[in-house]
Amino acid sequence: MSNVDAAPTEVACVASLFAGVLHPREVPLGGPRAIRVRRTLPQRERSLIGAWCFADHYGPHDVRGGTGMDVPPHPHTGLQTVSWLFSGEVEHRDSAGVHAMVRPGELNLMTAGAGICHSEVSTGNTTVLHGVQLWVALPDGARDTGRDFAHYAPPRRTVGGATVQVFLGELEGERSPVHTFTPLLGAQLDLDPGAEVTLSIDDTFEHGVLLDRGEVEACGSVLAVADLAYQAPGHSALHLANRGDGPARLMLLGGAPFGEQLVMWWNFVGRSHDDIVAYREQWQNHDARFGAVDGYRGTVTRLPAPPLPHATLRPRPAPGV
Repeated sequence: MSNVDAAPTEVACVASLFAGVLHPREVPLGGPRAIRVRRTLPQRERSLIGAWCFADHYGPHDVRGGTGMDVPPHPHTGLQTVSWLFSGEVEHRDSAGVHAMVRPGELNLMTAGAGICHSEVSTGNTTVLHGVQLWVALPDGARDTGRDFAHYAPPRRTVGGATVQVFLGELEGERSPVHTFTPLLGAQLDLDPGAEVTLSIDDTFEHGVLLDRGEVEACGSVLAVADLAYQAPGHSALHLANRGDGPARLMLLGGAPFGEQLVMWWNFVGRSHDDIVAYREQWQNHDARFGAVDGYRGTVTRLPAPPLPHATLRPRPAPGV
C-alpha cells in the first residue's frame, strides 16, 4: 500500500524514550472519494518499534457500490510491506512478476530491497474491507537486496482465552517460517469476552499492541481502535485484558530495537536526503530500479511522486534524547 499524502513530511526514524500510547490520525487512501485509513506509526514521538516503521489500520468499510481500495502502481525502497486482512480480498501485482491475492488470516510479505513497484486493488468479491498495512525497515546491509515475495497462512492456536496467529517470528511456541532481516514478531490475537492473558515474550524486544476492535487494556492503558500501546525492552511478559462485553482483536508487533537512523519520505526509506532525492527522480523518470507492473487496469497508470519539501531531509534528534 502507498502513502498517498499529497505533501508527505519526512520522518526521522530514530530511537526514542517515548513510552505510552500513540493515537492515530486519519488520511485518505487514493483520493478524495477513497476509503480513509488510521495511521498510527510513524509519529514524532515514536517512529519505530523494532524495525516496524509504518502502521495503517482501515475498516470495516462497506465497499459495495463504492471505489474500495484502488492504489495504482507506486514505488518502494529499503523496506518490506506486510499485508494482513480481517475481511475482504485484495489483488496484488508487483514488478517482480508476482500476482497474488491477499485474504483474511494470510500473510503477504513483499520485499522492496533496492526498488520495486506494486498495485493493490480490492476485488469484486469484497463487500467489507478491513485490515492493516505494515512496513518493516530493512537494515543497511540488506536494503539493496533483490525483490521478493512470501505468502504464509499461519495456524490458529489457543492460549488461555486468546487465539493466536503468528505470521512473523515466534510467540508461545508457534514460529513462522518466513524470513526477516532483523529479529521481529508479528501476530494477530483474538481475545474472548472478559479474557485476561499473560504472554511470554522476548525480553530483548520492544513491543507494540495495535487495537483493531473491542476494549483492551495493554501496558497499563485501555486502548481505542487503532491506538498503539508501547512496551519497552526488559519485560519477559505482556499482560492483555479484554475490558469490553464482546470479543476483541489486536495486532502484536515486536522486534529488537533498530540501531540505525533512517529517513523515510513518501514510500521511500533511505539513509540521507540524497538517497530520497535520487529515488524520487528515478521513479519520475521510469528508471529500471523499480520496474513495471503488468496487468493493472486502473485509469491512472502510476502514482506520481509528490514534490519534495523545501528543506534538507535529515534525521532529527529523538524527543528527550
